[in-house]
Amino acid sequence: MSRQLAMDSINEYFESGEFFKLLSERVAVRSESQTPEGYPQLSVYLHQHMIPYLEQMGFTCEVIANPAADDPNAWPLLLAERIEDPSLLTLLTYGHGDVVRGYDNQWKKGLSPWQMIADGDLWYGRGTADNKGQHSVNLAALKNLLEVKGELGFNVKVLLEMGEETGSPGLDLFCQQYQDRLKSDLFIASDGPRVGAQYPTLFLGSRGSMNFDLTIRAREGSHHSGNWGGLLSNSATRLMNAWSCLIDGKGKILVPELLPTQLPESLREAVQDIPVGTGEYDPELSPDWGEPGLTPAERLFGWNTLEILACHAGNPDAPANAIPGSAVIHAQMRFVVGSQNEQFLTIIRRHLQANGFEDVEVTPAAAVMMEATRLDPDDPWVHWAMNSIKETTGYAASLIPNLGGSLPNATFANTLGLPTLWIPHSYPACLQHGPNEHFLGSVAKQSLQIMTGIFWDLAEQGLSIKEHRQ
Repeated sequence: MSRQLAMDSINEYFESGEFFKLLSERVAVRSESQTPEGYPQLSVYLHQHMIPYLEQMGFTCEVIANPAADDPNAWPLLLAERIEDPSLLTLLTYGHGDVVRGYDNQWKKGLSPWQMIADGDLWYGRGTADNKGQHSVNLAALKNLLEVKGELGFNVKVLLEMGEETGSPGLDLFCQQYQDRLKSDLFIASDGPRVGAQYPTLFLGSRGSMNFDLTIRAREGSHHSGNWGGLLSNSATRLMNAWSCLIDGKGKILVPELLPTQLPESLREAVQDIPVGTGEYDPELSPDWGEPGLTPAERLFGWNTLEILACHAGNPDAPANAIPGSAVIHAQMRFVVGSQNEQFLTIIRRHLQANGFEDVEVTPAAAVMMEATRLDPDDPWVHWAMNSIKETTGYAASLIPNLGGSLPNATFANTLGLPTLWIPHSYPACLQHGPNEHFLGSVAKQSLQIMTGIFWDLAEQGLSIKEHRQ
């Protein structure tokens, strides 16, 4: 039995078209988690697709109601376990089977979010990249290894949630309640993008995120701009000016307390060769945008950003000649380790008041705040994973201390206390939250190889790495 035999087997599996067929069946489940109308399909995904697949591999499976949901059908969680020997190393892996809304009518002609269609290397379909394609790769690699060897050589626990696209409600509480059953030695999962399609990537945490609203309510209703213009304050004008005292016209945050305390030299070194925005399908980077003096990689992985997600005043679809009485900005902070994130709203509120905008309400949005996390790049598990990926691909993976986006990694790193390794199988231009989301077939094939190597090496080397780390 050899590592190469496992590689040959996973290559044959991919070339047979079986992985494409498997993912097509999962994409066809309309598992939108943002509205109650989608809740029934969340259970369909678990009961009809995940549980039969995992039970074939010898897992025991249990679907558990979300402890944070009033509706018993909302955002269920699946906990599956395959224990070969309690003395072996135990791996916890994770994924989410829910997706964002399909936006069915906005896809390119001939495409549907719920039917996976290949156009050359692009596999279109909602969830192909986020996250059905990614956890399907990992589970397929485990299944392949089991078929080749007859055993894994380690224990596996699988946690699948169905509410990640609504901010992972109840996930942390669930992990607190089931901490004993989730006890493991190592966490490996896949979500988010590689730094580029052609660059296998390992990241060790994620930036945090906090959504909030800025609102001005000057008066009830809107008043005719001819009769009242120049006499009544315009809520939209006030709010745009309030925003401009937080961030300038080139994306630089103007409030020092909203920035990280430092950009560690170790992070600068880790990302100095990371390409950003160089992929074939990547959008063109905006010149001179964001914090001056930082490289694009440093801004993305080592700094904080402040963004408008949406804004509203008046009637945008049918503008009237009226002065809006109210206006709202839906905003977001992305932040790294070392930020005063627990004080962000207080800092923003205080800064606006000091600049004469006492009429701006600053309130948290419904989205759950995600904490910033970052595993030490010198951790033995990091070196092990980098070596495994290099042995499979022939070249070094891109190592980034934390993803630019946000993931519920704090639950695994802090609540469960695990070393966290994320090996993403998507790429930055996958359009994961918009129309025309897609997976790359070439990346799917390489990712199946990488994860086969990771799991093979975990069986061979995992216990020694654990002992060395201790």
